[in-house]
Amino acid sequence: MPVNIGECLSFCGQPLAPQQLELIRQITQDFRQLALTELAHTLCELLGWKRPNGSLKSRECYLFLRALHERGWLPWLPAPRPHMRRPHQTRVAADSDPQTPCSGPLRQWLPIEVMTIGADAERKLFEQYIHRYHYLGYRVPYGAQLRYFIRSQQAPCPVLACLLFTSAAWKMAPRDHYIGWSDTARQQQLTQVVNNSRFLILPWVQIPNLASHILSLVVPRLKSDWLTRYGVAPVLLETLVDRSRYVGACYRAANWISVGLTQGRGRMDRTRTAQGERKEIFLYPLRRNWQRQLCDPAAQTTSGAKANHETDSAGDL
Repeated sequence: MPVNIGECLSFCGQPLAPQQLELIRQITQDFRQLALTELAHTLCELLGWKRPNGSLKSRECYLFLRALHERGWLPWLPAPRPHMRRPHQTRVAADSDPQTPCSGPLRQWLPIEVMTIGADAERKLFEQYIHRYHYLGYRVPYGAQLRYFIRSQQAPCPVLACLLFTSAAWKMAPRDHYIGWSDTARQQQLTQVVNNSRFLILPWVQIPNLASHILSLVVPRLKSDWLTRYGVAPVLLETLVDRSRYVGACYRAANWISVGLTQGRGRMDRTRTAQGERKEIFLYPLRRNWQRQLCDPAAQTTSGAKANHETDSAGDL
């Protein structure tokens, strides 16, 4: 039975006007011979549904149309075409084998370079390192993401660590309570939160205080790179630490704030069914007015010009 479409229907946190709903109905009915992906792309162009970097929200619109179809509102939509996708497999090469041990005081390895990973060979090596040496292994990240190698500039310039930053978790009660935002504000402002989803010091690297030093270097670099890549100035960083393995010492030393434990359901679990290890949530604000920026959508309109002049609220790392 078709559902009643009321004022509460929204797309990516933005309420839809009756004219927009009518356009969706008309386009999907008049061009029902098109594949669902093509319909989603067309609607994004007509309605101006774009990300801050200008790319269309085609994937989000595709899922939105599927949800409406499943609820009976757009019964004429074509059914999704089933396809078999092979699980991703990491190919391991000798390049990622253990290297010459790196040890000794931190000053011996300075200066440290934060290197953005872009070339195909670098991406493959990064994947192999995470696959072989991180306890969670490598999983193909979705959405916004940036990868970094941490390399010493002292000969022979070895890679010391790997970091992966991705889009933030959909919901985490302790984080959301600490921020103080509403569900509506969270949906609208979540793109301004970035997740440090992998941080790997390679196992042959034994350098005291290296991890916290890396965090002090990568935070300002990430702020600039994320804005350049996605057109969004990050306001808050988050990460999850498995307390059965680590105590989060490097994050504490770098002034990250512990705000509680997850429920063990995974970063993007929206069904409340998955179960796993409870992890400690750490946050790092990037601006002094970070809570206002995240809790008040109106603050976003005046934040762009000030973003480069804000200082870190947690102090220097």
